[in-house]
Amino acid sequence: MRTSIRRQLAALTIGLLVGTILACWFINNTFLEKYYELEKADVVREAYQRLNTAAVSGNLGSEEFAQEMGRFAFISNINVEVIDADSRIAYAVVFNNREELSKRLLRYIIGYAVDSTFGEEIYEDIPAPNTLFKYVDARSKTEYIEMYGQLENGHWFIVNTTMESIQESVKIANRFLAYIGVAAALVGGILMWFMSKRVTDPVLELAEISQRMAHLDFNARYHGREKNEIGLLGGNINQMSESLERTVSELKTANNELQKDIEKKERIDEMRKEFLANVSHELKTPIALIQGYAEGLKEGISDDPESRDFYCEVIMDEAGKMNTMVQKLLTLNQLEFGNDKVSMERFDIVAMIRTYLQSAEILTKQDGITVKMEQTQPVYVWGDEFKTEEVFMNYFTNAVHYCRGEKMIHVTVEQAEGKARVGVFNTGDPIPEESLSHLWEKFYKVDKARTREYGGSGVGLSIVKAIMESMNQEYGVQNYSDGVLFWFTLEEA
Repeated sequence: MRTSIRRQLAALTIGLLVGTILACWFINNTFLEKYYELEKADVVREAYQRLNTAAVSGNLGSEEFAQEMGRFAFISNINVEVIDADSRIAYAVVFNNREELSKRLLRYIIGYAVDSTFGEEIYEDIPAPNTLFKYVDARSKTEYIEMYGQLENGHWFIVNTTMESIQESVKIANRFLAYIGVAAALVGGILMWFMSKRVTDPVLELAEISQRMAHLDFNARYHGREKNEIGLLGGNINQMSESLERTVSELKTANNELQKDIEKKERIDEMRKEFLANVSHELKTPIALIQGYAEGLKEGISDDPESRDFYCEVIMDEAGKMNTMVQKLLTLNQLEFGNDKVSMERFDIVAMIRTYLQSAEILTKQDGITVKMEQTQPVYVWGDEFKTEEVFMNYFTNAVHYCRGEKMIHVTVEQAEGKARVGVFNTGDPIPEESLSHLWEKFYKVDKARTREYGGSGVGLSIVKAIMESMNQEYGVQNYSDGVLFWFTLEEA
Protein backbone atom coordinates (compact mmCIF):
# COMPACT_ATOMS: atom_id res chain seq x y z
CA MET A 1 0.00 0.00 0.00
CA ARG A 2 1.53 3.32 -1.10
CA THR A 3 -0.31 5.22 1.61
CA SER A 4 0.20 2.68 4.42
CA ILE A 5 0.74 3.92 7.97
CA ARG A 6 4.02 2.04 8.04
CA ARG A 7 5.40 4.02 5.08
CA GLN A 8 4.04 7.25 6.49
CA LEU A 9 5.68 6.65 9.89
CA ALA A 10 9.04 5.86 8.26
CA ALA A 11 8.80 8.92 6.00
CA LEU A 12 7.76 11.12 8.94
CA THR A 13 10.72 9.90 11.02
CA ILE A 14 13.20 10.55 8.22
CA GLY A 15 11.61 13.94 7.57
CA LEU A 16 11.83 14.95 11.23
CA LEU A 17 15.45 13.84 11.48
CA VAL A 18 16.44 15.63 8.27
CA GLY A 19 14.55 18.74 9.34
CA THR A 20 16.26 18.72 12.75
CA ILE A 21 19.70 18.30 11.15
CA LEU A 22 19.04 21.13 8.69
CA ALA A 23 17.86 23.39 11.51
CA CYS A 24 21.00 22.57 13.52
CA TRP A 25 23.13 23.26 10.44
CA PHE A 26 21.49 26.65 9.89
CA ILE A 27 21.83 27.69 13.54
CA ASN A 28 25.40 26.44 13.62
CA ASN A 29 26.31 28.25 10.43
CA THR A 30 24.58 31.50 11.40
CA PHE A 31 25.22 31.93 15.12
CA LEU A 32 28.18 29.74 16.13
CA GLU A 33 30.84 32.25 15.09
CA LYS A 34 29.16 35.10 16.97
CA TYR A 35 28.62 32.89 20.01
CA TYR A 36 32.27 31.84 19.97
CA GLU A 37 33.35 35.49 19.72
CA LEU A 38 31.22 36.48 22.72
CA GLU A 39 32.56 33.54 24.74
CA LYS A 40 36.15 34.70 24.02
CA ALA A 41 35.23 38.27 24.95
CA ASP A 42 33.79 37.05 28.26
CA VAL A 43 37.05 35.21 28.96
CA VAL A 44 39.08 38.41 28.35
CA ARG A 45 36.71 40.43 30.51
CA GLU A 46 36.93 37.90 33.33
CA ALA A 47 40.75 38.10 33.15
CA TYR A 48 40.50 41.90 33.53
CA GLN A 49 38.23 41.51 36.56
CA ARG A 50 40.67 39.09 38.21
CA LEU A 51 43.56 41.48 37.56
CA ASN A 52 41.63 44.47 38.89
CA THR A 53 40.55 42.63 42.05
CA ALA A 54 44.15 41.56 42.74
CA ALA A 55 45.46 45.07 42.08
CA VAL A 56 42.97 46.71 44.47
CA SER A 57 43.70 44.13 47.18
CA GLY A 58 47.46 44.38 46.67
CA ASN A 59 47.83 40.69 45.71
CA LEU A 60 48.99 41.32 42.17
CA GLY A 61 52.51 40.21 42.91
CA SER A 62 51.66 37.33 45.23
CA GLU A 63 52.64 33.75 44.45
CA GLU A 64 49.12 32.51 45.07
CA PHE A 65 47.64 34.94 42.53
CA ALA A 66 50.36 34.10 40.02
CA GLN A 67 49.50 30.38 40.19
CA GLU A 68 45.75 30.94 40.02
CA MET A 69 45.98 33.43 37.18
CA GLY A 70 48.49 31.22 35.35
CA ARG A 71 46.10 28.26 35.39
CA PHE A 72 43.25 30.43 34.15
CA ALA A 73 45.43 31.91 31.37
CA PHE A 74 46.61 28.46 30.28
CA ILE A 75 43.13 26.98 30.19
CA SER A 76 41.66 30.03 28.41
CA ASN A 77 44.65 30.54 26.08
CA ILE A 78 45.09 34.25 26.93
CA ASN A 79 48.12 36.56 27.17
CA VAL A 80 48.31 39.06 30.05
CA GLU A 81 50.69 41.89 30.87
CA VAL A 82 50.49 44.60 33.60
CA ILE A 83 52.95 47.50 34.00
CA ASP A 84 53.14 50.12 36.71
CA ALA A 85 53.55 53.89 36.37
CA ASP A 86 57.33 53.48 35.92
CA SER A 87 56.77 51.10 32.95
CA ARG A 88 57.98 48.15 34.97
CA ILE A 89 56.21 44.81 34.53
CA ALA A 90 54.03 44.17 37.59
CA TYR A 91 52.58 40.88 36.29
CA ALA A 92 52.77 38.98 33.02
CA VAL A 93 51.79 35.60 31.63
CA VAL A 94 52.49 35.35 27.90
CA PHE A 95 52.53 32.14 25.86
CA ASN A 96 53.79 33.62 22.58
CA ASN A 97 55.47 36.82 21.30
CA ARG A 98 55.86 38.61 24.63
CA GLU A 99 57.86 41.43 23.11
CA GLU A 100 55.08 42.26 20.63
CA LEU A 101 52.51 42.31 23.46
CA SER A 102 54.62 44.80 25.47
CA LYS A 103 55.07 47.04 22.43
CA ARG A 104 51.32 47.08 21.80
CA LEU A 105 50.60 48.11 25.38
CA LEU A 106 53.17 50.93 25.27
CA ARG A 107 51.72 52.20 22.00
CA TYR A 108 48.24 52.21 23.49
CA ILE A 109 49.52 54.19 26.50
CA ILE A 110 51.17 56.90 24.39
CA GLY A 111 48.18 56.97 22.06
CA TYR A 112 49.89 55.54 19.01
CA ALA A 113 47.80 53.02 17.09
CA VAL A 114 49.54 50.32 15.15
CA ASP A 115 48.11 49.08 11.85
CA SER A 116 44.82 47.30 12.39
CA THR A 117 45.07 47.97 16.07
CA PHE A 118 41.47 48.96 16.50
CA GLY A 119 38.63 46.92 15.15
CA GLU A 120 34.98 46.34 16.03
CA GLU A 121 34.17 47.10 19.66
CA ILE A 122 32.43 44.16 21.30
CA TYR A 123 31.32 45.70 24.57
CA GLU A 124 30.30 49.33 24.75
CA ASP A 125 29.75 49.30 28.54
CA ILE A 126 33.44 48.79 29.42
CA PRO A 127 34.46 51.40 32.06
CA ALA A 128 36.78 54.12 30.61
CA PRO A 129 39.58 54.30 29.78
CA ASN A 130 39.39 50.58 29.04
CA THR A 131 38.51 49.21 25.60
CA LEU A 132 37.47 45.70 24.46
CA PHE A 133 37.55 45.05 20.72
CA LYS A 134 38.23 42.55 17.94
CA TYR A 135 40.95 43.02 15.34
CA VAL A 136 42.90 41.16 12.68
CA ASP A 137 46.67 41.31 12.67
CA ALA A 138 47.80 42.58 9.25
CA ARG A 139 50.95 40.45 9.15
CA SER A 140 49.80 37.08 10.52
CA LYS A 141 46.15 37.44 9.46
CA THR A 142 45.30 36.20 12.95
CA GLU A 143 42.10 37.41 14.56
CA TYR A 144 42.26 38.59 18.19
CA ILE A 145 39.96 39.66 21.00
CA GLU A 146 41.86 42.25 22.99
CA MET A 147 41.31 44.55 25.96
CA TYR A 148 43.59 47.26 27.34
CA GLY A 149 43.38 50.17 29.77
CA GLN A 150 44.04 50.98 33.44
CA LEU A 151 43.30 49.08 36.60
CA GLU A 152 41.86 50.92 39.58
CA ASN A 153 45.33 51.18 41.19
CA GLY A 154 46.68 53.06 38.16
CA HIS A 155 48.55 50.14 36.52
CA TRP A 156 48.21 49.68 32.77
CA PHE A 157 47.21 46.27 31.41
CA ILE A 158 46.65 44.39 28.18
CA VAL A 159 44.83 41.06 27.73
CA ASN A 160 44.31 39.28 24.42
CA THR A 161 43.41 35.88 23.01
CA THR A 162 43.37 34.47 19.52
CA MET A 163 40.26 33.45 17.58
CA GLU A 164 41.43 30.06 16.28
CA SER A 165 40.04 30.00 12.74
CA ILE A 166 36.42 29.82 13.85
CA GLN A 167 35.18 29.85 10.23
CA GLU A 168 37.09 26.67 9.45
CA SER A 169 35.80 25.10 12.65
CA VAL A 170 32.24 25.93 11.65
CA LYS A 171 32.75 24.29 8.23
CA ILE A 172 34.17 21.15 9.83
CA ALA A 173 31.33 21.04 12.36
CA ASN A 174 28.72 21.45 9.62
CA ARG A 175 30.31 18.72 7.50
CA PHE A 176 30.40 16.36 10.46
CA LEU A 177 26.79 17.26 11.28
CA ALA A 178 25.77 16.45 7.70
CA TYR A 179 27.42 13.00 7.85
CA ILE A 180 25.81 12.27 11.21
CA GLY A 181 22.48 13.57 9.94
CA VAL A 182 22.42 11.32 6.88
CA ALA A 183 23.39 8.29 8.96
CA ALA A 184 20.83 9.13 11.64
CA ALA A 185 18.07 9.59 9.04
CA LEU A 186 18.83 6.23 7.42
CA VAL A 187 19.13 4.34 10.71
CA GLY A 188 16.05 6.09 12.13
CA GLY A 189 14.02 5.29 9.01
CA ILE A 190 15.07 1.62 9.07
CA LEU A 191 14.35 1.28 12.79
CA MET A 192 10.97 2.97 12.39
CA TRP A 193 10.16 0.67 9.43
CA PHE A 194 10.60 -2.41 11.61
CA MET A 195 9.22 -0.92 14.82
CA SER A 196 6.12 0.39 13.06
CA LYS A 197 5.23 -3.24 12.22
CA ARG A 198 4.01 -3.55 15.82
CA VAL A 199 1.52 -0.77 15.08
CA THR A 200 0.55 -1.58 11.50
CA ASP A 201 0.05 -5.36 11.90
CA PRO A 202 -2.83 -4.95 14.40
CA VAL A 203 -4.31 -2.22 12.19
CA LEU A 204 -4.17 -4.50 9.13
CA GLU A 205 -5.74 -7.30 11.19
CA LEU A 206 -8.57 -4.96 12.20
CA ALA A 207 -8.98 -3.91 8.55
CA GLU A 208 -9.31 -7.56 7.49
CA ILE A 209 -11.85 -8.21 10.26
CA SER A 210 -13.92 -5.19 9.22
CA GLN A 211 -13.82 -6.38 5.58
CA ARG A 212 -15.08 -9.81 6.60
CA MET A 213 -17.80 -8.15 8.68
CA ALA A 214 -18.78 -6.11 5.61
CA HIS A 215 -19.46 -9.46 3.88
CA LEU A 216 -21.50 -10.61 6.92
CA ASP A 217 -18.80 -12.96 8.19
CA PHE A 218 -19.11 -12.52 11.94
CA ASN A 219 -16.74 -15.37 12.83
CA ALA A 220 -13.73 -13.02 12.76
CA ARG A 221 -12.48 -11.86 16.15
CA TYR A 222 -9.57 -9.63 17.18
CA HIS A 223 -7.24 -11.51 19.56
CA GLY A 224 -4.63 -8.81 20.26
CA ARG A 225 -3.77 -8.00 23.89
CA GLU A 226 -2.60 -4.42 23.46
CA LYS A 227 -3.50 -2.04 26.27
CA ASN A 228 -3.48 1.00 23.98
CA GLU A 229 -6.03 2.57 21.63
CA ILE A 230 -5.68 -0.28 19.10
CA GLY A 231 -6.59 -2.85 21.77
CA LEU A 232 -9.61 -0.75 22.74
CA LEU A 233 -10.67 -0.54 19.07
CA GLY A 234 -10.27 -4.31 18.66
CA GLY A 235 -12.49 -4.96 21.69
CA ASN A 236 -15.14 -2.60 20.37
CA ILE A 237 -15.05 -4.27 16.93
CA ASN A 238 -15.58 -7.68 18.60
CA GLN A 239 -18.60 -6.30 20.47
CA MET A 240 -19.91 -4.72 17.27
CA SER A 241 -19.51 -8.05 15.42
CA GLU A 242 -21.60 -9.85 18.05
CA SER A 243 -24.26 -7.13 17.99
CA LEU A 244 -24.40 -7.14 14.18
CA GLU A 245 -24.73 -10.93 14.08
CA ARG A 246 -27.71 -10.77 16.45
CA THR A 247 -29.24 -7.88 14.52
CA VAL A 248 -28.79 -9.55 11.12
CA SER A 249 -30.34 -12.74 12.52
CA GLU A 250 -33.33 -10.76 13.79
CA LEU A 251 -33.64 -8.85 10.51
CA LYS A 252 -33.53 -12.02 8.42
CA THR A 253 -36.18 -13.58 10.64
CA ALA A 254 -38.35 -10.45 10.38
CA ASN A 255 -37.80 -10.30 6.61
CA ASN A 256 -38.94 -13.88 6.16
CA GLU A 257 -42.02 -13.19 8.26
CA LEU A 258 -42.84 -10.13 6.19
CA GLN A 259 -42.52 -11.97 2.88
CA LYS A 260 -44.74 -14.76 4.15
CA ASP A 261 -47.38 -12.34 5.39
CA ILE A 262 -47.60 -10.70 1.97
CA GLU A 263 -48.38 -14.01 0.28
CA LYS A 264 -50.41 -15.53 3.08
CA LYS A 265 -53.77 -13.85 2.44
CA GLU A 266 -53.75 -14.63 -1.28
CA ARG A 267 -53.01 -18.32 -0.80
CA ILE A 268 -55.05 -19.18 2.27
CA ASP A 269 -58.46 -19.83 0.63
CA GLU A 270 -57.03 -21.91 -2.20
CA MET A 271 -54.94 -23.95 0.22
CA ARG A 272 -57.91 -24.75 2.43
CA LYS A 273 -59.85 -26.12 -0.51
CA GLU A 274 -56.89 -28.10 -1.79
CA PHE A 275 -56.14 -29.46 1.65
CA LEU A 276 -59.69 -30.73 2.23
CA ALA A 277 -59.81 -32.34 -1.20
CA ASN A 278 -56.48 -34.11 -0.77
CA VAL A 279 -57.21 -35.32 2.74
CA SER A 280 -60.58 -36.76 1.76
CA HIS A 281 -58.97 -38.50 -1.21
CA GLU A 282 -56.02 -39.97 0.70
CA LEU A 283 -58.04 -41.12 3.71
CA LYS A 284 -60.68 -42.80 1.58
CA THR A 285 -58.60 -45.92 0.84
CA PRO A 286 -57.30 -46.68 4.38
CA ILE A 287 -60.73 -45.95 5.89
CA ALA A 288 -62.39 -48.34 3.41
CA LEU A 289 -59.82 -51.05 4.24
CA ILE A 290 -60.28 -50.59 7.99
CA GLN A 291 -64.06 -50.63 7.63
CA GLY A 292 -64.04 -53.75 5.43
CA TYR A 293 -61.75 -55.81 7.65
CA ALA A 294 -63.56 -54.66 10.79
CA GLU A 295 -66.94 -55.76 9.32
CA GLY A 296 -65.36 -59.07 8.34
CA LEU A 297 -64.23 -59.63 11.94
CA LYS A 298 -67.63 -58.68 13.29
CA GLU A 299 -69.49 -61.01 10.93
CA GLY A 300 -67.05 -63.85 11.66
CA ILE A 301 -66.11 -64.46 8.04
CA SER A 302 -63.26 -66.66 9.25
CA ASP A 303 -63.03 -68.48 12.56
CA ASP A 304 -59.36 -69.23 11.96
CA PRO A 305 -57.26 -67.40 14.64
CA GLU A 306 -54.49 -66.79 12.15
CA SER A 307 -56.92 -65.05 9.78
CA ARG A 308 -58.31 -62.93 12.61
CA ASP A 309 -54.77 -61.87 13.53
CA PHE A 310 -54.15 -60.94 9.89
CA TYR A 311 -57.34 -58.85 9.83
CA CYS A 312 -56.27 -57.06 13.03
CA GLU A 313 -52.76 -56.43 11.68
CA VAL A 314 -54.20 -54.90 8.49
CA ILE A 315 -56.47 -52.64 10.55
CA MET A 316 -53.58 -51.58 12.83
CA ASP A 317 -51.23 -51.03 9.89
CA GLU A 318 -53.73 -48.87 8.00
CA ALA A 319 -54.54 -46.94 11.18
CA GLY A 320 -50.81 -46.32 11.74
CA LYS A 321 -50.40 -45.09 8.17
CA MET A 322 -53.39 -42.79 8.63
CA ASN A 323 -51.89 -41.42 11.85
CA THR A 324 -48.52 -40.75 10.16
CA MET A 325 -50.22 -39.13 7.22
CA VAL A 326 -52.38 -36.94 9.46
CA GLN A 327 -49.31 -35.80 11.42
CA LYS A 328 -47.51 -34.90 8.21
CA LEU A 329 -50.59 -33.16 6.88
CA LEU A 330 -50.81 -31.10 10.05
CA THR A 331 -47.15 -30.13 9.70
CA LEU A 332 -47.66 -29.27 6.05
CA ASN A 333 -50.81 -27.32 6.89
CA GLN A 334 -48.96 -25.20 9.47
CA LEU A 335 -46.17 -24.48 7.01
CA GLU A 336 -48.45 -23.57 4.13
CA PHE A 337 -50.74 -21.40 6.27
CA GLY A 338 -47.78 -19.66 7.84
CA ASN A 339 -48.65 -20.68 11.38
CA ASP A 340 -45.27 -22.30 11.96
CA LYS A 341 -42.75 -19.49 12.60
CA VAL A 342 -39.41 -19.76 10.82
CA SER A 343 -36.51 -18.80 13.09
CA MET A 344 -33.51 -17.74 11.03
CA GLU A 345 -30.23 -18.50 12.76
CA ARG A 346 -26.59 -19.11 11.88
CA PHE A 347 -25.47 -22.75 12.20
CA ASP A 348 -23.00 -25.30 10.81
CA ILE A 349 -24.85 -27.40 8.21
CA VAL A 350 -22.02 -29.95 8.01
CA ALA A 351 -22.21 -30.67 11.74
CA MET A 352 -26.01 -31.02 11.52
CA ILE A 353 -25.80 -33.51 8.61
CA ARG A 354 -23.08 -35.60 10.26
CA THR A 355 -25.10 -35.80 13.48
CA TYR A 356 -28.15 -37.05 11.55
CA LEU A 357 -26.10 -39.62 9.57
CA GLN A 358 -24.74 -41.06 12.82
CA SER A 359 -28.29 -41.51 14.14
CA ALA A 360 -29.43 -43.15 10.85
CA GLU A 361 -26.42 -45.44 10.60
CA ILE A 362 -28.30 -48.48 11.95
CA LEU A 363 -31.00 -48.02 9.27
CA THR A 364 -28.52 -47.96 6.39
CA LYS A 365 -26.52 -50.91 7.71
CA GLN A 366 -29.67 -53.05 7.91
CA ASP A 367 -30.29 -52.39 4.19
CA GLY A 368 -26.60 -52.85 3.27
CA ILE A 369 -26.26 -49.25 2.08
CA THR A 370 -22.94 -47.38 2.01
CA VAL A 371 -23.11 -43.67 2.94
CA LYS A 372 -20.36 -41.30 1.76
CA MET A 373 -19.70 -37.68 2.77
CA GLU A 374 -16.31 -36.03 2.10
CA GLN A 375 -17.04 -32.58 3.56
CA THR A 376 -15.45 -32.14 7.00
CA GLN A 377 -14.81 -28.39 7.29
CA PRO A 378 -17.61 -26.31 8.90
CA VAL A 379 -19.97 -24.50 6.53
CA TYR A 380 -22.04 -21.83 8.26
CA VAL A 381 -25.46 -20.94 6.81
CA TRP A 382 -28.55 -18.91 7.64
CA GLY A 383 -31.77 -20.86 8.13
CA ASP A 384 -34.12 -22.62 10.54
CA GLU A 385 -31.91 -25.46 11.80
CA PHE A 386 -34.80 -27.71 12.93
CA LYS A 387 -36.70 -27.37 9.64
CA THR A 388 -33.51 -27.77 7.60
CA GLU A 389 -32.91 -31.09 9.36
CA GLU A 390 -36.46 -32.17 8.47
CA VAL A 391 -35.77 -31.38 4.79
CA PHE A 392 -32.57 -33.42 4.87
CA MET A 393 -34.36 -36.25 6.70
CA ASN A 394 -37.03 -36.45 3.97
CA TYR A 395 -34.37 -36.54 1.23
CA PHE A 396 -32.31 -39.15 3.06
CA THR A 397 -35.33 -41.35 3.92
CA ASN A 398 -36.42 -41.39 0.27
CA ALA A 399 -32.84 -42.21 -0.76
CA VAL A 400 -32.77 -45.21 1.60
CA HIS A 401 -36.13 -46.53 0.35
CA TYR A 402 -35.22 -46.22 -3.35
CA CYS A 403 -31.54 -47.19 -3.17
CA ARG A 404 -30.67 -49.94 -5.72
CA GLY A 405 -27.71 -51.30 -7.64
CA GLU A 406 -24.44 -50.42 -5.82
CA LYS A 407 -26.57 -49.38 -2.84
CA MET A 408 -24.69 -46.17 -2.19
CA ILE A 409 -25.85 -42.78 -0.88
CA HIS A 410 -23.54 -39.82 -1.47
CA VAL A 411 -24.10 -36.61 0.56
CA THR A 412 -22.40 -33.41 -0.66
CA VAL A 413 -22.13 -29.80 0.57
CA GLU A 414 -20.88 -27.42 -2.13
CA GLN A 415 -20.19 -23.67 -1.82
CA ALA A 416 -20.61 -21.21 -4.68
CA GLU A 417 -21.67 -17.57 -5.07
CA GLY A 418 -22.59 -17.13 -1.41
CA LYS A 419 -24.75 -20.26 -1.32
CA ALA A 420 -24.29 -23.68 0.26
CA ARG A 421 -25.87 -26.47 -1.83
CA VAL A 422 -26.68 -29.74 -0.05
CA GLY A 423 -27.17 -32.80 -2.25
CA VAL A 424 -28.37 -36.36 -1.47
CA PHE A 425 -27.64 -38.84 -4.29
CA ASN A 426 -28.73 -42.49 -4.25
CA THR A 427 -27.95 -45.18 -6.77
CA GLY A 428 -30.95 -46.76 -8.43
CA ASP A 429 -33.48 -46.18 -11.19
CA PRO A 430 -33.97 -42.62 -12.47
CA ILE A 431 -37.34 -40.95 -11.97
CA PRO A 432 -39.50 -40.91 -15.13
CA GLU A 433 -39.24 -37.52 -16.85
CA GLU A 434 -42.99 -37.02 -16.86
CA SER A 435 -43.06 -37.37 -13.07
CA LEU A 436 -40.32 -34.84 -12.25
CA SER A 437 -42.60 -31.80 -12.37
CA HIS A 438 -45.19 -33.46 -10.07
CA LEU A 439 -42.86 -34.71 -7.31
CA TRP A 440 -43.51 -31.69 -5.04
CA GLU A 441 -47.31 -31.99 -5.24
CA LYS A 442 -49.10 -33.32 -2.19
CA PHE A 443 -49.91 -37.05 -2.30
CA TYR A 444 -48.13 -37.59 -5.63
CA LYS A 445 -46.44 -41.01 -5.84
CA VAL A 446 -44.21 -42.18 -8.68
CA ASP A 447 -44.36 -45.88 -7.69
CA LYS A 448 -47.60 -46.29 -5.73
CA ALA A 449 -46.97 -49.94 -4.94
CA ARG A 450 -43.45 -49.27 -3.65
CA THR A 451 -44.61 -46.22 -1.70
CA ARG A 452 -47.39 -48.11 -0.01
CA GLU A 453 -45.00 -50.97 0.77
CA TYR A 454 -42.86 -48.84 3.12
CA GLY A 455 -45.77 -46.67 4.35
CA GLY A 456 -45.11 -43.52 2.36
CA SER A 457 -47.84 -40.88 2.22
CA GLY A 458 -46.63 -38.78 -0.69
CA VAL A 459 -46.45 -35.73 1.60
CA GLY A 460 -42.70 -35.68 2.43
CA LEU A 461 -41.55 -33.75 -0.64
CA SER A 462 -44.48 -31.35 -0.23
CA ILE A 463 -43.16 -30.60 3.25
CA VAL A 464 -39.70 -30.02 1.72
CA LYS A 465 -41.21 -27.58 -0.76
CA ALA A 466 -43.13 -25.71 1.97
CA ILE A 467 -40.08 -25.43 4.24
CA MET A 468 -37.72 -24.24 1.51
CA GLU A 469 -40.22 -21.68 0.24
CA SER A 470 -40.79 -20.45 3.81
CA MET A 471 -37.03 -19.67 3.93
CA ASN A 472 -37.04 -18.28 0.34
CA GLN A 473 -34.45 -20.82 -0.82
CA GLU A 474 -34.13 -23.15 -3.83
CA TYR A 475 -34.61 -26.93 -4.06
CA GLY A 476 -34.82 -29.52 -6.81
CA VAL A 477 -34.12 -32.95 -8.25
CA GLN A 478 -31.83 -34.21 -11.00
CA ASN A 479 -31.72 -37.56 -12.79
CA TYR A 480 -28.49 -39.43 -13.53
CA SER A 481 -27.92 -42.62 -15.45
CA ASP A 482 -27.22 -44.55 -12.26
CA GLY A 483 -29.41 -42.73 -9.76
CA VAL A 484 -31.19 -39.59 -8.53
CA LEU A 485 -29.95 -36.42 -6.80
CA PHE A 486 -32.19 -34.28 -4.56
CA TRP A 487 -30.79 -30.90 -3.49
CA PHE A 488 -31.52 -27.63 -1.67
CA THR A 489 -29.62 -24.41 -1.03
CA LEU A 490 -29.13 -22.06 1.94
CA GLU A 491 -27.49 -18.67 2.17
CA GLU A 492 -23.91 -18.79 3.48
CA ALA A 493 -23.21 -16.94 6.73
